This record gives sequence, C-alpha cells and structure tokens, in this order.
Amino acid sequence: MFDTLMLFVIPTLVLRLLGLIGVRRFGTWRVSAAHGLAFLFTMTGLAHFAPDSVTVMPSHADLVAMVPSFVPFADFAVYATGVLELAGAVGLVVTGTRHWAGLGLAALLVIMIPANIYAALEDVPLNGEAATPLWFRIPEQIVYFTLALWVGRALPAIRPNRETAGTPAEAAVR
Repeated sequence: MFDTLMLFVIPTLVLRLLGLIGVRRFGTWRVSAAHGLAFLFTMTGLAHFAPDSVTVMPSHADLVAMVPSFVPFADFAVYATGVLELAGAVGLVVTGTRHWAGLGLAALLVIMIPANIYAALEDVPLNGEAATPLWFRIPEQIVYFTLALWVGRALPAIRPNRETAGTPAEAAVR
C-alpha cells in the first residue's frame, strides 16, 4: 500500500541529503521534491506500458482493469495517461518547464480520480496484490496533487520570503 508513496519519499530524501552535502542542484526541498515526484511519475508512467510478464510493477492490463466502463477506449486512455505522466516527469526535472509540468500533472491526477475510486470500490488488484483501499488512495492522490502544484510554484513556498514578510507576526496577519 505504501509502495507508491515510497517511490516519492525515498528519492526526495536522498536528493535532499545530496543537497545538504553540497550538490547545489538539490539545495532546496522544493527542487528535491520536484525530482522525487519526477521519479514517481516515471515509474508509474512506465507501468502503463509494462507487459504482464513484468512482475515488479502493475502491468498495462492491470491499469486497463482500473478504467471505469464509462471511459471509452480504455487501452488508449491508459497509454495516453502513461505518456502524459512520463512527459510530466521530464517537465519537472527541467527548471524552465517545471511550472507547467506541475500544473499538468495536478490536472492529470484530478482526471484519474474516477479510475482510482473505481479500482478501490471494485477491488481491482494491481500486480496480483489487493486493491488499495479508498481511505488511503484518495488522500494519497491529494498529496501528489498538492506536491505537483507546490513544486510547480502554483502554491506558495512553505516558508515566507524573509525580504517581504517582515516580522513573523506581520506575516501571520497577511
């Protein structure tokens, strides 16, 4: 159940550690998280193309089974969302496209909510494992949605800008 979350957390922590020991590219949590999210979307994007013989991740067939019946061309939808996830991952790594990639991935996550709800309610297994329960799946989607907006700078920084914030009390009033 926590496998997908670890695809974000572990790379982000490792990259931030590299930043702390002097790798300037990963000097902030936001950039480290952008790359961690890119890793997550690379892995989940690749699953959209994986044949059933690949056992380390869900396969294309597993993901097609998640698509609700009201969505036409389920095979195509899975391939298309896979391409979008991979493109978004690349966009997160490139500083100049990070904003648009974050917005695009946030939108994609919203579009995929019906598939995640359907998979949880219909107990669609992924890679032979039990379906992720809805109580975990939706909050996890919200976390990725928020992270995509944050790393794409569509949400403000966690820490206020010291130059414009004034004192902590003044910042709290704003």
